[in-house]
Amino acid sequence: MTDMLRLPLPDEAATIMLGEDLALALRSGDVVALSGDLGAGKSTLARALIRAIADDPFLEVPSPTFTLVQSYDLRVPVSHFDLYRLGDASEVLELGLDELASNGICLIEWPERADGYLPRESITLALEQDGDGRMAILSGRESTLSRMRRSLSIRSFLDDHGLRGVSRRHLNGDASVRGYERIRRPAGPDLILMDAPRTIPGPILEDGKYYQQIAHLAEDVSAFVAIDLYLRERGFAAPEIRAHDIDSGILLLEDLGTDGILDTEGAPIAERYIETARLLARLHSEPVMNRLPLPEGRVHLVPAFDRAAMKIETRLLLDWFLPHHRGTAATPEERESYGAVWDRLVDQSERGEKHLLLRDVHSPNILWRNDRAGIDRVALIDFQDAMIGPTAYDVASLVQDARVTIMPELGQAILDAYIAERRRLGPFDDATFIEQFHLMAAQRNCKLVGIWVRLMQRDGKPAYMKHMPRTFAYLREALDHPSLAPLDAWLRGAKLL
Repeated sequence: MTDMLRLPLPDEAATIMLGEDLALALRSGDVVALSGDLGAGKSTLARALIRAIADDPFLEVPSPTFTLVQSYDLRVPVSHFDLYRLGDASEVLELGLDELASNGICLIEWPERADGYLPRESITLALEQDGDGRMAILSGRESTLSRMRRSLSIRSFLDDHGLRGVSRRHLNGDASVRGYERIRRPAGPDLILMDAPRTIPGPILEDGKYYQQIAHLAEDVSAFVAIDLYLRERGFAAPEIRAHDIDSGILLLEDLGTDGILDTEGAPIAERYIETARLLARLHSEPVMNRLPLPEGRVHLVPAFDRAAMKIETRLLLDWFLPHHRGTAATPEERESYGAVWDRLVDQSERGEKHLLLRDVHSPNILWRNDRAGIDRVALIDFQDAMIGPTAYDVASLVQDARVTIMPELGQAILDAYIAERRRLGPFDDATFIEQFHLMAAQRNCKLVGIWVRLMQRDGKPAYMKHMPRTFAYLREALDHPSLAPLDAWLRGAKLL
């Protein structure tokens, strides 16, 4: 179904800004047909869009009037077509449109010259005279235009918070639907914008609930805001929230820098991991709170990492990894016996202490501030899925960083630093904690091996599969504890180890 969006462009600056805003909405596979009279601003818009994706305001973007197509190898590849001199409509196929469109974004000026040969789901962007300015009329599928509307709503949010006309640049995304932008102000440090629309419910799995509900994953930004305020009030470093629209899922955050806990080669920096372990020890020594205040008098209830959440995560191994690995689905008998193993292990987890779990305390979510001292050098981000559960979970996610190989010697040093800090802060049961550490590491890795396959098969993100060998190596380390013998036996019986 085709829908339409109309945007007034009173001057060239507005046309450039539209190009920059569209750069944040377009994805690989999008084809944009730019139509309009000579001088309507098609090339101005295309040039602004390409420079925004390149994050280079001075990038040379010549008009492809004579070459017909100019390609740019950017974060998302972009091909800029000018078909004014096209001899025959069918010649557009000889320019490689199909291949270029499958691997990147295509911007096509004078698309009417290739009438009948453009992809059916192309986005049409017409620039028409509107008084002394122009009117941009975008039409296409609603699923595509919704991305455009989202980007424009973020621009309105920035305007409403005193940031009219600022530059927006793609920062990164993650394994979820969240996206991040760098907001560059004419004066003052950059800000970070979190774009996290409310989660779309998935298929019902059990008890009338979908996966996110059973696993207690955050479905909007209120959890991030509540945990952020909790951490900052207790002296832990997390980004200050400068502005927010919780209902829309837009947050404007302090930029805590780009220095992380890995070196320039992507290897772990021991000091930074060890200091993060000490931070976790301090956090886990704070009073436990499961009701956290939000702005406007709201309250966020921190969910428990309960049996249902633990087990549905471990079932990702059955649902995604096992069929991928051996080509056949798990049998009913395998599902029953695997579930029984985890029922016993979840019972064991009840023996451990419970506290706030940030859930993904690993290298992508830890920043390092070299101008500070002690644990204040460690800043935390991306903690919206926090729960109340075994403290060992966060320590396991740090010691067995899913995206970095932590050698056993360093892993032991990180674990020792955590335990030493916990002892310093009060009574601490080492033996029970070590058992819980192995249990939570096993639970996390059984989840991750399924997630890597799901990201590849369902979400079209195959790059995460490179972590699979490391994840299995970590899983084997986790199983090296007597309490995990039943799980070890099951995995070996299924020929997964």
